[in-house]
Amino acid sequence: MSFFEQFGGLALALLGGGLALGLSCVGSAKGTGIVGEAGTGLLTQDPSKSGKVMVLQLLPGTQGLYGLVVWFFSLIRLGMIGGAGANLVGMSVTLGFQYFIACMPMAIGGLLSAIAQARVAAGAVNILAKKPDDWTKGIILCGIVEFYAILSLLGSFLMLLWLPTP
Repeated sequence: MSFFEQFGGLALALLGGGLALGLSCVGSAKGTGIVGEAGTGLLTQDPSKSGKVMVLQLLPGTQGLYGLVVWFFSLIRLGMIGGAGANLVGMSVTLGFQYFIACMPMAIGGLLSAIAQARVAAGAVNILAKKPDDWTKGIILCGIVEFYAILSLLGSFLMLLWLPTP
């Protein structure tokens, strides 16, 4: 049995979970940075709006949490948490690739939706600056982008749920 046959399936499965977490966190870090930059300009003019700016800044950070959920759930399904992780040596490459693919909706969706949501939230900072009473409209616009991050989470979660445990 070659090295790839013995450890390739496990490596692919772990890579998928790692990318779901890593790329979602990269998107969230980039996204919260974008909104933070937009918010600092407003806060130099009106520091009393810091709580509302913080809410807008936190919104693109949820994708990182969703990535963490997919990563954690993939480890549970693999049996690495609360299971027999020692049985993973020799996991088939086919099953490992299935786990990898199951994690991709969250990896790609988390990365891209966090950045897109940040752009909307940065625009909402402008609403907060010019029409403070209408700032919740910006949150609603951010929520529309959040819906697609939730769909990514749901897609990965359901695919992982339907996969057999090794």
